[in-house]
Amino acid sequence: MTLSSAHPLISGKTQSSAFIRALQGEQPDTIPVWFMRQAGRSLPEYREVREGIGMLDSCLRPPLAAEITLQPVRRHNVDAAIFFSDIVIPLRLAGVDVDIVPGVGPVLGTAVTSEADIERLEQLSLSDEALAPIREAISLIVAELAERGDGSTPLIGFAGAPFTLAAYMVEGKPSRDHLAARGMMVGQPELWQRLMTWCSQVTGEFLRAQILAGASASQLFDSWAGSLSLEAYQRHVAPASANVFAQIADLPVPKIHFGTGTGHLLQAMYGVGATAVGVDYRTPLNEANQILGGGVPLQGNIDPAYLTAPWDILEGHVRDVVERGRTAPGHVVNLGHGVPPTTDPTVLTRVVELIHSL
Repeated sequence: MTLSSAHPLISGKTQSSAFIRALQGEQPDTIPVWFMRQAGRSLPEYREVREGIGMLDSCLRPPLAAEITLQPVRRHNVDAAIFFSDIVIPLRLAGVDVDIVPGVGPVLGTAVTSEADIERLEQLSLSDEALAPIREAISLIVAELAERGDGSTPLIGFAGAPFTLAAYMVEGKPSRDHLAARGMMVGQPELWQRLMTWCSQVTGEFLRAQILAGASASQLFDSWAGSLSLEAYQRHVAPASANVFAQIADLPVPKIHFGTGTGHLLQAMYGVGATAVGVDYRTPLNEANQILGGGVPLQGNIDPAYLTAPWDILEGHVRDVVERGRTAPGHVVNLGHGVPPTTDPTVLTRVVELIHSL
């Protein structure tokens, strides 16, 4: 199966967008920009529609997920929408007991720590029926994007990478150092491999469903990969991430791979099947371009801390990021991590206007 003729990328609606062209290694007249976590707590309209509704429930109600996805596109005039989801959504859809606890993060009913736990996990999978709300939400989003302006604004599909999923599953909750996950990785490598294989299969199916439903690009987000050495990443993580990209390799969409604290992993993260690399705020884009050999489109990397600085300081930083990004064959401006919840939305709108003017 490949993309249908009605898919926005195949029909030509999003193919000409600045966002897609930049990720294909071109330098369009307008520099494209979007923000990770642009749909979220920084927007009053987001807080209003989410009031009294849990995070995972918000992701799985198609009209609500669509509305939240579209809010920052309407407000900020960003060049791409990012599907409103959470990294543990595929776990929930597969039947894993997981929820988002306010002020804590993803918490599992039972951590995955033993062979028996792995065996139970391997009985779970993503069904076509379970993915129905994802497809419905994306259809709603794509339909509204097609009516916006010239109809070229693309939707980005989103999924958490296998290591980040596995880290939450082994710890049972968020962790600062991921010691339990890294302990299984080195102390019980066979169990670890089985867990990563399961996570990669579910993640690939989740991402593939989004693309087939209408997403014009994809992003694999590895929140915690920066805690690993290059050797550990290559040996214990890269094969699973490569399996995710292999499951969407036949779909002709840009494939972004992003992680935090991963300056030492950029080549390895690109090498698993990505077509573009997201760079966090720790590594200047011109240095990232050199590390990657000068042939890889980049995404990033405004430091979110600057969003609270006086405008002249923020403007200088944005201009510097854009100039460093010009060294790459293509550049999509983004933050070097997500939008902080305390961000003034008007600042983001002003940043978009500045970038579009350069």
